[in-house]
Amino acid sequence: MATFLYKLGRSAFRRRRLVALLWVALLALAGVGAATAPAATSSSFSIPGTEAQRAFDLLEQRFPGGSADGATARVVFKAPAGQSMKDPANKAKVEKTVAALKSGSEQIAQVTDPYTAQAISRDGSTAYVSVAYKVNAMELTDASRDALKETGRAAQGQGLTVEIGGDALQSMPETGAGEIVGVIIAGIVLVITFGSLVAAGLPLLTAIIGVGIGVSTITALASVLDLGSTTSTLAMMIGLAVGIDYALFIVSRYRAELAEGREKEEAAGRAAGTAGSAVVFAGLTVVIALVGLAVVNIPMLTKMGFAAAGTVVIAVLIALTLIPALLGFAGDKVVGRKQRKAAGENAGAPNADPKKEKPNAGTRWARFVIRRPLMVLLVGVLGLGAIAVPAASLEMGLPDDGVKPTSATERRAYDLLSDGFGPGFNGPLLVVVDGDRSAADKTVSTIKGLEGWAAVTPPTPNKAGDTAMITVIPKDRPSSVATENLVHDIRGATGDDVLVTGATAMNIDFSQKMNDALLPYLTLVVGLAFLLLMVVFRSVLVPLKAALGFLLSVVAALGAVVAVFQWGWLGSLFGVEQTGPIMSMMPIFMVGVVFGLAMDYEVFLVTRMREAYVHGARPGEAIVTGFRHGARVVTAAAVIMIAVFSGFIGSSEQMVKMIGFGLAVAVLFDAFVVRMAIVPAVLALLGHKAWWLPKWLGRVLPNVDVEGEGLAAHDARGDGRGTGRDEDRELVSL
Repeated sequence: MATFLYKLGRSAFRRRRLVALLWVALLALAGVGAATAPAATSSSFSIPGTEAQRAFDLLEQRFPGGSADGATARVVFKAPAGQSMKDPANKAKVEKTVAALKSGSEQIAQVTDPYTAQAISRDGSTAYVSVAYKVNAMELTDASRDALKETGRAAQGQGLTVEIGGDALQSMPETGAGEIVGVIIAGIVLVITFGSLVAAGLPLLTAIIGVGIGVSTITALASVLDLGSTTSTLAMMIGLAVGIDYALFIVSRYRAELAEGREKEEAAGRAAGTAGSAVVFAGLTVVIALVGLAVVNIPMLTKMGFAAAGTVVIAVLIALTLIPALLGFAGDKVVGRKQRKAAGENAGAPNADPKKEKPNAGTRWARFVIRRPLMVLLVGVLGLGAIAVPAASLEMGLPDDGVKPTSATERRAYDLLSDGFGPGFNGPLLVVVDGDRSAADKTVSTIKGLEGWAAVTPPTPNKAGDTAMITVIPKDRPSSVATENLVHDIRGATGDDVLVTGATAMNIDFSQKMNDALLPYLTLVVGLAFLLLMVVFRSVLVPLKAALGFLLSVVAALGAVVAVFQWGWLGSLFGVEQTGPIMSMMPIFMVGVVFGLAMDYEVFLVTRMREAYVHGARPGEAIVTGFRHGARVVTAAAVIMIAVFSGFIGSSEQMVKMIGFGLAVAVLFDAFVVRMAIVPAVLALLGHKAWWLPKWLGRVLPNVDVEGEGLAAHDARGDGRGTGRDEDRELVSL
């Protein structure tokens, strides 16, 4: 592989105009496709195989046109102190609002008058208007949402408090500001790392081109493949992350090859043949993690995973072809002014001996770890283990409006309904009875014999009389354990012909499905990546150590998330106003994203060590070599990712805040504790055994030549521009 990528890099460098033109043409083609493609409708959210989904499907058959899974909204009115919502003036205001809502959007299916539906609190202080839509929240148009908000604003006045709740206001959080901040910080880190604006700009430019092609392609195919508007979100986040990382690795290796006296074209080939091999396998691990989301069997997640995987493939191809081409255009400017001056002063001088080079921070740290490997290992493992303890108390669910900031109208409506009607009123359960009226009445009696309910409505039969709906109001809030227990109790006390659904039950089923899929997903992703890393490192213990270290960092990150968002520790520091369950997709989402980034750092750092070891270095020397050339780059890549993810912590959305915090902490733990401390400590303790591979397994595994052994042979034959066999072996080992 190294020889093939070496030739590819040199070819791209020589034909840089053609390569750059092809990528610009691809970007333009994808952009035109996105601009001319029909607008995509948000794909419906479904969870195949769950009881809540079966209930929705049954309702669509037995209650045609009822839009059982349609979006809902509640316009909540609170009378001024000393007044009642039954007062004539307040009643007139509400009835005017009802009329405005009915004519506000063609997507509205029904608007309920609170004075005929008994939707007024016992003390008369609070009333609400129920709005049902024909489509679900993801398919609701912006025009319908705007009409709802405008009606709410118009109802304000005369001392009335008017707030709007429900999933009709649900929309994808705006993440543009976080991305912009992340890109700016990434640029600053790259300038500090390379000391050159050109070298810093290349990873940013190519990452943006890759994301542009990926997201534009997703937009162009959205209507044909039924891709929702959320599909491009993960692709953009991951594409930006790995795009910067992979380009950073190639540019860094190119500069190192130039420092060793290589000609520019030869240096580009060497960078593609060595660091490019690490990029290919790092990219494969990310693709495995993203495609593996199909295990969860939720169509929306599967599409998001495949779309993001496609963007990663584009990032790998750009790193292997467009980066060498742009390096050809950059010339000497890819090296900082200080380095160019030093190179000019040392022109004609023999290459420096790596052993006599001034040790950098990576070298000094590696030598410290080698001297005290057991101490470093114990501190790292025990430290992450202590942080991971809260993960044992992990409670998963989907956050409701109660965790939104008090500045949001959904949160204020949630609080008004809780005060006026009880906390469970925000999460009603819909019980569907597949049977006649007697079966429905029996179900009502059974439910009333259980604990945890506040109200049970009489059955509402369909026209055929073979199906009925029952609404159950829990005593506790939607995301509470008591409400979840009530759902399980109803299902356990009734037969197969009784199904529990509604937004609350759907969230519970979604959480359970994600929980059930976590172990199979981990097994698939870690198992395939283990096999892939065995091929890369030709070792059994190194991939095993990589997988175990990753699991430790992810569990520690989950522990930090639980401590902040579930227990409330340091919650005010991160803007957490209301604690609650951890978002159910958080563990799998963290595994998928962080695993890919962690393997990036693992592959790039350890392949340098492997190169040195294969070319004759002792185990300790190999570790120092890997850190001398890789620690600075891996540190920069990790800092960039932490900055990108941290930008989302400032979001007003609890979900986005939680994702940003979790991913930032996970990358922090994995890059700086696992890869920079635990990995070299374990390798130092194992010595030669770290690279042990049974002979029979060595014969079975393909030899992909990640270490560049083929390039050494290439120079030995005199085919390259190397300076001799012995010197070349030393250079390739770096």
